[in-house]
Amino acid sequence: MADVAMPRLSDSMEEGTILKWLKSDGDEVTRGEELVEIETDKANMTYEADSNGVLKIVAQEGDTLPVGDTIAQIGADGGSDAGETAAQTDQESQAGGAEREPGGGDEASGSGDEPSEAVEAGDEDADAPEDEAERADAPEDEAERVKQPEPVATEEKEPEPEDEGNGRVKASPIARRMAQDMGVELSSLQGSGPGGRIVKADVEAAAQNGASDGDGEPSDAQPEDAPAEAQPSEAQPAGTGRGETTVEDLTRLQQTIARRMAESKATAPDFVITCEVDMQEAVEFRKQLKAASGEDPAPSFNDFVVKASALALTEFPRANGAYRDGKFELYSRVNVGIAVAGQDALIVPTIFDADTKSLGRISRDARALAERVRAGKVSPPELSSGTFNVSNLGMFGIKRFTAVINPPQAAILAVGEMTPRPVVRDGEIEVRPIMELTLSCDHRILYGADAAQFLGRIRERLENPLSLAL
Repeated sequence: MADVAMPRLSDSMEEGTILKWLKSDGDEVTRGEELVEIETDKANMTYEADSNGVLKIVAQEGDTLPVGDTIAQIGADGGSDAGETAAQTDQESQAGGAEREPGGGDEASGSGDEPSEAVEAGDEDADAPEDEAERADAPEDEAERVKQPEPVATEEKEPEPEDEGNGRVKASPIARRMAQDMGVELSSLQGSGPGGRIVKADVEAAAQNGASDGDGEPSDAQPEDAPAEAQPSEAQPAGTGRGETTVEDLTRLQQTIARRMAESKATAPDFVITCEVDMQEAVEFRKQLKAASGEDPAPSFNDFVVKASALALTEFPRANGAYRDGKFELYSRVNVGIAVAGQDALIVPTIFDADTKSLGRISRDARALAERVRAGKVSPPELSSGTFNVSNLGMFGIKRFTAVINPPQAAILAVGEMTPRPVVRDGEIEVRPIMELTLSCDHRILYGADAAQFLGRIRERLENPLSLAL
């Protein structure tokens, strides 16, 4: 049978998780037929069978395996496997019969060995309850040994709450301040610090006990119970202020995002520049495109930004590159990634060769990519081939924000909301639609002057939108 290995579905994939088998164990599969859905570090993807035959599932749903490990096997057909198994069974039975005919000594010795193993295993099992009982008793003994000295220690500390000669209660400065703020009487507390010193935990415990009692009874009404109550009170503050805590495991995609964003902030010496763009001409140009497109959706302003960025990238090659291992990598293709909100994660699929595509083509590609991301059907090359990214939060009413560079790319462009603002034009105040662009740059490859000229070129393209159609 041919092994089906965990495939490498992205350039950064090291392991994958079996989400769902689309075929059952023993099913006939054909080459190219969808076999299994796998969660990678970038998205959930479907893997197709690469041969014909009967499927034998090895890895179950939910299992996580490294790339290259066997997840299933595909045999030529079910009959040949069954025939091979039957033939092996006949050969083994014949060989066993030939060994038994001479006298059966070997068989007897073999059977004699098996019970001995069973007896040994049985002895271990028989001893297990006693060991477990001893282990169960041990914590109680230890707890008693720990608790026994407490009353003695308390008795020894009772005469020491006050300092020698001055009558002041022995307490730390923070404990005194907290007692004053919380209305706790220090003289009524039993200190748990060195030499009976009252510490912060003692004041917190007294304040909580007083709040839980609710009747205003002094904390020294039952001095014998004070040490016992201090133990649960120390564990309470962790959860009382935050309520019930629920822990959620990250998906593989979320783990990758967290790792790469931390890597970016830790390794890339970034700087940020911002500019305002007068979008009045772009608004008028889009109205014309909308009228010409008829029932088809007109390109969005984000499509304008993608096109303007792609054209500017051709003029500033280092903005379309990466810093890797002490060298500059400059790419011949201009592939602009667009941030799309996926399922509990931010996915950045790629618009390939955006500098050579028309606005209409960019618009259609962007919509198709967004649909595939939300459906979980985006392909690995579409997730790993970007040379520059654009992130837009303007539709959420965000005026300005700073995006995190996706290493090893040189920069990322953040697009804010387009809002009407008063501006001065030819000595007069006019209200025009203004949009802010913020460029985050890796200073190892993109320097300040180059970044400023690059962002200025994007602004020029957007303020003269006819250049986007040429």
